[in-house]
Amino acid sequence: MSIKICIINGPNLNFLGLRQPEIYGNESLDSINQNLIKKFEEVSFTFFQSNNENELISKIQNSGTDCDGLVINGGAFSHTSIAIADALASIKVPRISVHISNIFNRETYRHVDFISEKCDGAIIGLGNIGYELAVECILDKIKE
Repeated sequence: MSIKICIINGPNLNFLGLRQPEIYGNESLDSINQNLIKKFEEVSFTFFQSNNENELISKIQNSGTDCDGLVINGGAFSHTSIAIADALASIKVPRISVHISNIFNRETYRHVDFISEKCDGAIIGLGNIGYELAVECILDKIKE
């Protein structure tokens, strides 16, 4: 039986590769997802991206029963959404937050991260490899 991991991406991450490449790089979200599939053949991934807070909340809630682990990049909602944080707190699967950029080297309003507070860990500022590291963390947590 394969391990099921849900990768959830929030607002504007569908514009990776186009939006502010000096901060977020040139790689598209689809390319990141395809690299995860290639690297982790034993994992069955569900990929989800939305610019809508309510859709993200519903996906998080469903992932609590449909998946063995969850990786989330909440985008700007990381700094504003108590509702997404509450959804993350309500599920019991391992949860890892990813930020492509170092939020602590950016505007001060980005230093608050409600989403990461409700996760088991956070990977911040390591670029797109953060998604791979998050999957590795979840696999380690599942093996424990």
